[in-house]
Amino acid sequence: METPDNNTQAIKAEVFRVLHQREGVFVIPNPWDAGSAKILESLGFEALATTSAGLAFSLAKPDGLCAVSRDQTLKNAHDIMMATSLPLSADLENGFGKAPETCAETILLAAKTGLVGGSIEDTTGNPDDPIYPFELAVERVKAAVKAARSLPFHFTLTARAENLIYGRPDLKDTIRRLEAFADAGADVLFAPGLKTREEIEAVVKAVAPRPVNVVMGLGASDFTVSGLAELGVKRISLGSSLSRAAYGSFMNAAEEISKKGTFTFSNDAVPYSVFNKLFK
Repeated sequence: METPDNNTQAIKAEVFRVLHQREGVFVIPNPWDAGSAKILESLGFEALATTSAGLAFSLAKPDGLCAVSRDQTLKNAHDIMMATSLPLSADLENGFGKAPETCAETILLAAKTGLVGGSIEDTTGNPDDPIYPFELAVERVKAAVKAARSLPFHFTLTARAENLIYGRPDLKDTIRRLEAFADAGADVLFAPGLKTREEIEAVVKAVAPRPVNVVMGLGASDFTVSGLAELGVKRISLGSSLSRAAYGSFMNAAEEISKKGTFTFSNDAVPYSVFNKLFK
């Protein structure tokens, strides 16, 4: 694996830090491979973040069950990083281990890969007991923060509270966790699964002035970028939604061929020449 240039990494890290400090909101879409990353860069986005689900699906594995290894995750992130010039943050899932020390190690390995940011979540990977206890969750974030601050550049650490997408609709506990993660030094706070304006506003207010990430694309929603900005959201991610949109189009096209024996899907396909020129 090619070693990142330290000066380039430091510049990207500063660009990424400033994105979280300037006025307004920004969208950080989630590529699942080098090609999708290159497409997103060509459309003018300012930073990218990997998606654990998008990677898992590309490997024919489920998400959220620790089915993808840390090495696979970092290799994917490195491939994406090498394909673009944008700052890249990684979905580091639960840090790939229970112990706070493992979370710290994962942050250091992510930085060594060339990443300038990453997220640690409070999920266990065990469907029967999906969320780490509060105290352990906080210690894991503290260890990740300590590792991030040991680096010679600003590694933007996102701390995630996952209650809402794991069958625990406890907003009070979610906010308690986010507040504790902010106190522990996390740069960005994130609770996937917020559904209403009131929930988003409550989270933004609770951790202010720390920036809040909100994910769109999990389901039907009438939110807009400008509307989320008005609620005080700093960063909008898309999770696995772009990969699912791509795979969904692929499935629909293949289903048309197998069930109807027609090829009308190609009428709306992006021309070969467009991709060939983009990837040249």
